[in-house]
Amino acid sequence: MLGQLRRTVIGGLALAVAALPLAASAQKPSTLKIVMTSDLKVIDPIWVSAQIIRTHAYLIYDTLFALDADLKPQPQMVDSYTVSDDKLVYTFKLRDGLAWHDGKPVTAEDCIQSIKRWASRDGVGARLLQHVQSFDVVDDKTFKISLKDAYGFVIASLAKPGSTVPFMMPKRIADTPGSEQIKETTGSGPWIFKTDEWKPGEKVVYVKNPNYKPRAEPPSGLAGGKVAKIDRIEWVWIPDVQTAVSALQNGEVDAMEQLPLDLQPVLEKDKNIAFMRGKFPGQYTFRPNWLHPPMDNPKVREAMGYALDQKPFLEAQVGNDKFYATCKAYFICNTPLASDAGMEGRLQGNTAKAKELLKEAGYDGTPVLLMHSTDLPALTNLAPVAKAQLEAAGFKVNMVDLDWQTTVARTNKKDPLAQGGWSAFATSWGALDSSDPIVSQNLIASCDKATPGWPCDKRIEELRDQFALEPDATKRKTIADEIQVRAVTLGTHFPLGEWYGLFAYRTTTKGWLPPMSAMVFWNAEKVQ
Repeated sequence: MLGQLRRTVIGGLALAVAALPLAASAQKPSTLKIVMTSDLKVIDPIWVSAQIIRTHAYLIYDTLFALDADLKPQPQMVDSYTVSDDKLVYTFKLRDGLAWHDGKPVTAEDCIQSIKRWASRDGVGARLLQHVQSFDVVDDKTFKISLKDAYGFVIASLAKPGSTVPFMMPKRIADTPGSEQIKETTGSGPWIFKTDEWKPGEKVVYVKNPNYKPRAEPPSGLAGGKVAKIDRIEWVWIPDVQTAVSALQNGEVDAMEQLPLDLQPVLEKDKNIAFMRGKFPGQYTFRPNWLHPPMDNPKVREAMGYALDQKPFLEAQVGNDKFYATCKAYFICNTPLASDAGMEGRLQGNTAKAKELLKEAGYDGTPVLLMHSTDLPALTNLAPVAKAQLEAAGFKVNMVDLDWQTTVARTNKKDPLAQGGWSAFATSWGALDSSDPIVSQNLIASCDKATPGWPCDKRIEELRDQFALEPDATKRKTIADEIQVRAVTLGTHFPLGEWYGLFAYRTTTKGWLPPMSAMVFWNAEKVQ
């Protein structure tokens, strides 16, 4: 009997030992390696609004509200909220279990200070503050926003997905003035930024936050349950596109955030690689700086709007007409506010009209300092096209080659051209960054607060206020049209057409969500 028992115990132990490798294999941490469109050199998503920094921030921070796949704001860190009958008091209660990466609980005080810091740098946030009477802590998990008037964009502002996003940070970090970069990246999001492994120009590393509690709903857009299924994410910086594509083909990396469209025909024959187009288009834009000659002259800026021609930009930068479309609408084609108001003759290479306006402006040949991003494939060809078009219309253009992160940092500088300033640059904004006059950073015309470019026009600001307070959709459309006409005439910025990016990934990964204003990593996983 004892011998049989001994054999049973030993046999059971043998089975348990034999099962250990299987258990260890099943629990092996997953690592995802991806080539992003830009290197990460700045880590503060409030100080700078570049796309790569926003994507970085969505990994490590969370938001009070977020847009779902249908562009409807949904609670995220907020569990529930109420609005008073007079629409003047919003009360927010945070979800249970929210904690910062250092283990401390997220509090109402943290959120209030985060909103204030965000609003000090963001036009939508600044406009919200104009209507706020007070922020009040009710208890550790509840706070109120009391308004001066019935401003209808409170929830939409807190759910803002583009440009500078209202990410929540601990109060001790959010106390940092918006004009200063934060030096610590403690968030409450699904992943933790590994500062000790960050090597600019080489790689960026994130590890799964074991204490993150996702919402119960399925993921939708930027909202819902942010389930982190990957233990470690490595952004591998490979500036040479051909080298990056080879790494994807060889399985050295798992994905490329943005595949150059001319390379898709080569890769689509590879059964190990799949593709996903962005849910919404990007909008290429040309942004002038109003502070310094010659761009301080409104006639000179208006001449630009006639000199530029959308189609050559799209042909040079995108190439494949399945992935681009000319569109003069400031608020994105095929959306409720899309319009061609004020656009007749503009953005189609009308050099004769441009020369006429330059003559009226008394343009004396002062050079336009055009910043040219050289390391971001999605932007590389824009500045050379702009240079050629502007010179054809009579502008003198000095084009300066810079990497994208340096370009972004330079856009914050107000210095004269001779001291490191700038006149203009071309970039891309997501559709969600440009869908209405409130969210569009390019339409902020509040002078010193209107970065980058510092447009300054009292009438545009009045119209944006009217839009925000007008409940009637038809009247809001009329206001949006008037804003567009004034913006293109004064030259806040100029749309250069719309385009779609292409995400490429190996079939050893799955669960990817279509990119919205930023690429997201929750729900994605490695196939074992």
